[in-house]
Amino acid sequence: MSIKIKTQLGVIDVAREVVAVIAGGAAIDCYGIVGMASQKQLKDGLTELLGKENFTRGVVIREEDDEIHIDMYIIVSYGTKISEVAHNVQTKVKYQLEQMLGLTVDSVNIFVQGVKVINP
Repeated sequence: MSIKIKTQLGVIDVAREVVAVIAGGAAIDCYGIVGMASQKQLKDGLTELLGKENFTRGVVIREEDDEIHIDMYIIVSYGTKISEVAHNVQTKVKYQLEQMLGLTVDSVNIFVQGVKVINP
């Protein structure tokens, strides 16, 4: 499946994986984010064993009536204010998708799946 962006010159098809990679990369750059969480434990476990970074993990793209909704499952660092981290992720993901693809995102829903203590 792909997301269609209509322009004056025609239609651009952007794969959902591309949107997920951009959103995941933007989220990882935010302060207070330790990583992304996922429901596909076996597949993610193998990815981690191979040492391959996967920005699409924990990102779900939904289209409903020409609206784009992004669900992100994150793990935050212990000692950070969760509401601020979530707001920063929402803002940065919307901004990055607007700047890189010209894509208007209607909502970015953040689901905090865990808190991790990071040893200095």
